[in-house]
Amino acid sequence: MAVRAVRGAVQVDADKRELVLAATTELVEALFEANALTSEDVISMVFTATPDLTSEFPALAARGLGLADTPLLCAAEIAKPDALPRVVRILAHVETMRSKQEVRHVYLGGAAVLRRDIAQ
Repeated sequence: MAVRAVRGAVQVDADKRELVLAATTELVEALFEANALTSEDVISMVFTATPDLTSEFPALAARGLGLADTPLLCAAEIAKPDALPRVVRILAHVETMRSKQEVRHVYLGGAAVLRRDIAQ
């Protein structure tokens, strides 16, 4: 079993609590599905949000998916003037049998432009 980092991002339609939670839930579920993960596989998750998302902590969505005993951290992205707005990013540390090349990173919705080479 190896420890791997899994990345992902999603663009939120507006800075509304329910939209931040829904988009983050969708992203976490997509990361789990793409990599055949369960909550037991997750060591920790770091969530970042662009400075224009302040209505809710994205990590709350992961708690709602059963990651109650997993260390989660939220942080703010750098306020770069030309950055894509309203983006939640995830860096998850997981235990998996997948190689680095087999790990699937997930970029949803408008965030697909951040990594066109691997976006789904």
